[in-house]
Amino acid sequence: MTELLLILVGIAIVICLLTAVWDSNRFVTVSYEILSDRVTKPCRFVLLADLHNKSFGRDHERLIREIDRIAPDAVLVAGDMLTAVKGKSCEPALSLMRQLAKRYRIYYGMGNHEYRLQLYPEQYGDVYDRYVSGLSEAGIALLINESVYLPEYNIAICGAQIDKRFYRRLRKYPMDADYLTRLLGEPRRDACQILIAHTPQYFEEYAAWGADVVVSGHVHGGIIRLPVLGGLLSPNMTFFPKYDGGRFVSGRTTMILSRGLSSHTPPVRLFNPGELAVITITPEPARGQKGQA
Repeated sequence: MTELLLILVGIAIVICLLTAVWDSNRFVTVSYEILSDRVTKPCRFVLLADLHNKSFGRDHERLIREIDRIAPDAVLVAGDMLTAVKGKSCEPALSLMRQLAKRYRIYYGMGNHEYRLQLYPEQYGDVYDRYVSGLSEAGIALLINESVYLPEYNIAICGAQIDKRFYRRLRKYPMDADYLTRLLGEPRRDACQILIAHTPQYFEEYAAWGADVVVSGHVHGGIIRLPVLGGLLSPNMTFFPKYDGGRFVSGRTTMILSRGLSSHTPPVRLFNPGELAVITITPEPARGQKGQA
């Protein structure tokens, strides 16, 4: 009986290891539709987050092929496309961004890894400056607490780079009620307001600020996903995070939380492949039109 149990445990470990290798080197495409009474025509976005310098295929060919198949109107980036590691190149992430910028409009919101590169040049050198310069030269809109407006869709997009204290581990640092307004200004009330905010932990605060749609990443789907329980661990070192991936709603605000394309420390995923999210924002029919053929 003991030998049989050891054999079964060994088989389970091998299966988990093989699954982890497979999940850590693939991605799935997940689609979401959001209805809005503020957009004037449908707009399809691809959401990228947490690539952490990984390449799917030679020079990102698998990822780019899938994005081309989707043919989005624009690309939203929710940060952490590279990893803040001393001596690490920014070229893998920059190569993807340059290639996509030749095809699509890109609106880039910073993650905590980009922010860390900016904060500590004595540790990381000029990686941040080279990366940001490369993005700007490619024509990518860097939304560092800034906004753009897309008049053809009546969509406003704002990127939030919140302070490093909001990425504190083990507990959620309180955010003052007026913090986002001081950081970003007032949201657009006459347009569909998208907020690119890397960490989903402050979803209620984003909703209170006035975002109609929030796009986030950061949590990597919880690294390991368990049946019923969901994601196991967040980068904040908390178990079973409330927001681990998918769609969440608070009032009139919808958050699409990407499970991310890759991971780091540990660079492994289990029962949790990388995710490419597709978000289509569609005009909501007038009340009198609902239910009509």
